[in-house]
Amino acid sequence: MLGRPALGYQNYEEVITENIFYIDKTDFIREWWECGDKVTLITRPRRFGKTLNMSTVECFFSNQYAGRGDLFEGKAIWNDEKYRKLQGTFPVIFLSFANIKATTYEKMEYKMTEVIARLYEQHRYLLEGNLLSENEKRYYQQICPRMSDEVASGAVNAMSDFLHRYYKKDVIILLDEYDTPMQEAWLAGYWDAAAAFFRGLFNATFKTNSHIFRGIITGITRISRESIFSDLNNLEVVTTTSDKYASCFGFSETEVFAALDDMGLGDEKQDVKKWYDGFIFGTRRDIYNPWSVLSFVGNNGKYDAYWSNTSGNGLVNALIQKGDTSIKRTMEDLLRGESFETRIDEQIVFSQLRDDAQAVWSLLVATGYLKVLGLRIPDVEGCDEEKEVWYTLAVTNYEVRRMFRKMVRGWFGASAGTAYNDFIKALLLDDRKFMNRYMNKVALATFSHFDTGNKPSEYAEPERFYHGFVLGLMVELSGRYAMTSNRESGFGRYDVMLEPLNEKDDAIIMEFKVHDPEEEKTLEETVRNALEQIEEKRYSAALEAKGIAPGRIRKYGFAFRGKECRIG
Repeated sequence: MLGRPALGYQNYEEVITENIFYIDKTDFIREWWECGDKVTLITRPRRFGKTLNMSTVECFFSNQYAGRGDLFEGKAIWNDEKYRKLQGTFPVIFLSFANIKATTYEKMEYKMTEVIARLYEQHRYLLEGNLLSENEKRYYQQICPRMSDEVASGAVNAMSDFLHRYYKKDVIILLDEYDTPMQEAWLAGYWDAAAAFFRGLFNATFKTNSHIFRGIITGITRISRESIFSDLNNLEVVTTTSDKYASCFGFSETEVFAALDDMGLGDEKQDVKKWYDGFIFGTRRDIYNPWSVLSFVGNNGKYDAYWSNTSGNGLVNALIQKGDTSIKRTMEDLLRGESFETRIDEQIVFSQLRDDAQAVWSLLVATGYLKVLGLRIPDVEGCDEEKEVWYTLAVTNYEVRRMFRKMVRGWFGASAGTAYNDFIKALLLDDRKFMNRYMNKVALATFSHFDTGNKPSEYAEPERFYHGFVLGLMVELSGRYAMTSNRESGFGRYDVMLEPLNEKDDAIIMEFKVHDPEEEKTLEETVRNALEQIEEKRYSAALEAKGIAPGRIRKYGFAFRGKECRIG
């Protein structure tokens, strides 16, 4: 028996003593120790056991857990006498930035100083006796919430020195969820100030710290060295495409299937694989999302999008919603179950996320929403430079696809939700009057959600809205129509084609045009031009070739002028 399934347990001692469901990952300690890297940054998607692994390392090495070998009896790490002798022999500093989520730099700064102040509170015994000089004791008293940035940036370095002098041994430093405040800073618009703060903190903690023995940093993304790690040339980076520690985070298929058998859910193996498998770390395939597997088991075999329903989708949502047309077109393919090929850069440069599709795909791979199916290195004759790798990407699994669909629905929620649903109903009923009424309400309420904030042109803004709108159609009508967009048919490329899955429904072709005041006097004229283009380019040819009678093909022209829309 693996223990009782329960969520939210991230403290290793508590997991063991409370007999909580646990799959042994203690061999991570051995692998990390034998690698010998001074400071290691490990990136994995959220809810993949990073915090629990960090707690496991703390419980194993920290002298606060000296004599607690009982926590590791029967585990992989306890089989080797060499490691049994290491248990409980180091001073350990364990910090987590998981809760540092703030809308302003000042609030972030306060939360950061709170974390550091708690570290100092845990070690107030250092103030006793003559270990610290009077100046050092005065410095110690400065460590409090709202301390200055200058004091905060050097505080972990100073604590390392104090602990080294007290225990006569260098410290192990563990930093969990290092990038959470950085992602929040980007979303809230204070990235530059936050990057400057963390650059100083990380340099003092991991680079110029003469009393650090080893360090581990975990996070979801690998933020570019230039942003916050510019001075750390002693940093070993292990991303999702690395083979190092590939089996230490997440559950393998063997582990999941054994747990399902143990819990009496062995008949669900293939459906569990469809929903929660698909993550790939290095060359290790068939990695399952632990949070979803535990939730599934804990809910007696009920399927749901457990992982994607947890917090943390804000950055991904913003990037896709406000992304350019190429991003939204690719999302259409992904939601259809297709794959695509692109280059990726595992160093996330946040300043590029709004303007570079490649940076967005790189982030989605790092965060686990996309998986790497394969890679290709083009054979370019006469090219001596390092050849670029092209990656084939797809949505990770069924759970993530459901998350993306829910995300798209959310774009038309709140003020636009009712109008959007009414528009869909009017479209299905071929009621152009109500289509016009509701489409204008939808456009008015949602244009700004697709605006990148760079004062888009009269053409670019409707273009972004159009591609978001198309994704919405795909999601809402997925059970009734097969939707394609921007594909060749006849003598051109149509905008949207809805092919009915039921013979009782009509097929639909849509053409979108932005009003050109130099060529067209009214929106009605723009609509006519859109409809004429459908006929001239013979967009209905693809549908007719599939046996759909011309009388069952409805054609609509959409004309945009600013946030005003006309449909004919």
